[in-house]
Amino acid sequence: MTLAQIREAVSVADYLDGEEIAAVRHEYLAGEVHAMSGASARHNIVCLNLAAALHRHLAGDPCRVFMADLKVRLSVNEEDFFYYPDIMVACNPADQASHFRTQPSVLVEVMSPSTERIDRHEKLFAYQTLNSLREYVLIGQDSPEVVAYVRTEKQWSTQRPQPDGMLTLPSLEFSLPVAELYRGTEGL
Repeated sequence: MTLAQIREAVSVADYLDGEEIAAVRHEYLAGEVHAMSGASARHNIVCLNLAAALHRHLAGDPCRVFMADLKVRLSVNEEDFFYYPDIMVACNPADQASHFRTQPSVLVEVMSPSTERIDRHEKLFAYQTLNSLREYVLIGQDSPEVVAYVRTEKQWSTQRPQPDGMLTLPSLEFSLPVAELYRGTEGL
């Protein structure tokens, strides 16, 4: 019998209890728990630049900006998933679980070589199942690449601002020069 055949699914309750005391963060994918690796200095600066700009922009607004340690919970094909997006904006005041949100408006992932495939495919598919989601943004960690998936009335559209262009999040009435995402990453 192989390991895959004898591995038992972890319950959502056990996963959430374990995350409260874990030294390492884990994502939960339909009963399987996967440890997450640490991020680079470049990754952290890109996240911080965007999160700080969003936080300033949304001051006094009911929307809240969260970074890295708050999970998003979703259901795909009746299976539970918990991811740790790099940045999440949640605007529904009724969505108030202490360790996760279920109705984010914006999700952002900063792609590293080890996460790019998952961010571009698995998470794109999973995140787009969230009815509340208005934008999903992918940002290149090592090069100035931005892809924003924007929900319109009937479908998703894709925006790819150039390095000298603007990242725009229509649902938040927010714009930021792409170059500002990478401010402070020189030499890293």
